[in-house]
Amino acid sequence: MSRRPTIPEKIKTRLWVLTGGRCQYEGCNKPLWQDELTLLQMNTAYIAHIIAVEPNGPRGNNDLSPKLATDISNLMLMCDEHHRLIDREDVEGHPVERLHEMKRKHEERIELLTSIQKEKKSHVLLYGANIGDHSTHLSWRKAAIAMVPEFCPAENQAIELSWNNSSFKDNESIFWQIERKHLQRQIRQKVKDRLQNKDIEHLAVFALAPQPLLMEFGRLLSDIPAAEIFQLHREPPDWKWQEHPEGFDYILQEPEIQKKTVALNLSLSATVDNSRITSVLGNEISIWTLTIEKPNNDFLKSREQLSMFRKQFRLLMDRIKARHGQDIVLHVFPAVPVSVAVEIGRVWMPKADLPLCIYDQNRKLNGFMKALKFPDDPNQEV
Repeated sequence: MSRRPTIPEKIKTRLWVLTGGRCQYEGCNKPLWQDELTLLQMNTAYIAHIIAVEPNGPRGNNDLSPKLATDISNLMLMCDEHHRLIDREDVEGHPVERLHEMKRKHEERIELLTSIQKEKKSHVLLYGANIGDHSTHLSWRKAAIAMVPEFCPAENQAIELSWNNSSFKDNESIFWQIERKHLQRQIRQKVKDRLQNKDIEHLAVFALAPQPLLMEFGRLLSDIPAAEIFQLHREPPDWKWQEHPEGFDYILQEPEIQKKTVALNLSLSATVDNSRITSVLGNEISIWTLTIEKPNNDFLKSREQLSMFRKQFRLLMDRIKARHGQDIVLHVFPAVPVSVAVEIGRVWMPKADLPLCIYDQNRKLNGFMKALKFPDDPNQEV
């Protein structure tokens, strides 16, 4: 009986480095330097062979088995569960080609992540608030996946502004002021001081909340700190930016008549019929509309579309002010993606732009209700 070749220590070390010390089975990524339950530091890794050491072993080959017994191209780092799976429970389901592809993808991902320079590091900022009857849950892990390869997390935990288990709902008028005050305090305590101390150089922003609060969130952040605002997609259900759709553009519809009351209809993620606006403000009104060819809740795919919106909205603010004067309040009725709502707040300039009165569509109240006003005047009712 031939003796099983011993894998040299330098090969083992190199394999640990290439894999980041994690299981290479697709979708696993389990850390292999500690016990999963107790977190005790220990080596839980197995070195698996793609082509078995013995010709009669899993995926064995008379010629290649002895040649590749200690070759790093034939070795994978795995947890006990997946080592057993590929070598005992489902050998046929794990041919050589499939394992080679798992190894390649995992090692390329580790190389990409470990090669990111300091200027690519970004602090993950999560903000969530109740939307109707639904509470929000944002995850550092999903955020980190969405950032790569442009950025990687600067810390292994997020800056969280969420108010967990809030009992207030967005059909209550008190909801807006309480959430606003909470958000203002959280931004001041957790973000502003670190920005002033230059502890934070870049923010990766992930937010889920009612649209007026997202706008307030953007207003508090402003466009001064360097930041990337991410969008949650429905298909596929993640935050990662996708390719820019060809032929995309925003459509601006200007009012034919000029009235003292002015509204902005933002029909992007859904269509806001003008009758829903006149039911709130009356018929003596000028309505500006910013829309797209087919409004839908998953149109925003690329960061280019978001950048286009910022430019369009900035120009729109100037055009409305030039036409109607600086003594009006602009009433905003939004149906927009979360990232667009945040950018509205970031783009709005308190010293140059018209005051905004922002409305929120609420099914329990059968229509739009006043939510927040920019600028925030504590002595002035919305």
